[in-house]
Amino acid sequence: MNHQDHQDPQMKLAAEVVQSFTGIQKRLLEFTRSNAESLGLTVLQLAVLNTLHAAPGLTLKELTERLSSPKSTISVQVEGLVQAGLVDRVISETDRREVRLSLTADGRERSLQSAANPRSYQAMEYALKQVPASDIQNLLRIHQDIQNLLGTYSSR
Repeated sequence: MNHQDHQDPQMKLAAEVVQSFTGIQKRLLEFTRSNAESLGLTVLQLAVLNTLHAAPGLTLKELTERLSSPKSTISVQVEGLVQAGLVDRVISETDRREVRLSLTADGRERSLQSAANPRSYQAMEYALKQVPASDIQNLLRIHQDIQNLLGTYSSR
């Protein structure tokens, strides 16, 4: 972005909106990080556990697609969770080359503990109680519109 772009009122407004989204995301991530750390996990490890809790038996490839992360990153996280006794690798009965991932009893317990204390959801619920319901519905509609428009923009 050059200096002239920064003077453009539309570009300035776009920067304000991006900074607003970034600020909210940062706050929510702080709550999620706190929740994960209280369970002795990273945010990504917690995401792996919660994803496998919701969809047991995924392959590593399926898990990486769901978490939108590189396979190498998820592979390292899964290995750490296997070593910690929270995830099992199970060879498929139908295809011996395929390895499915599932939670151990301890892994399920950690996932349930995280769901019992969803700090980011609790914080958002607290904030939304201060906002009129009609504004919340407008916010959700606008966010959906922006997501759709950003998707259209990225495919140009």
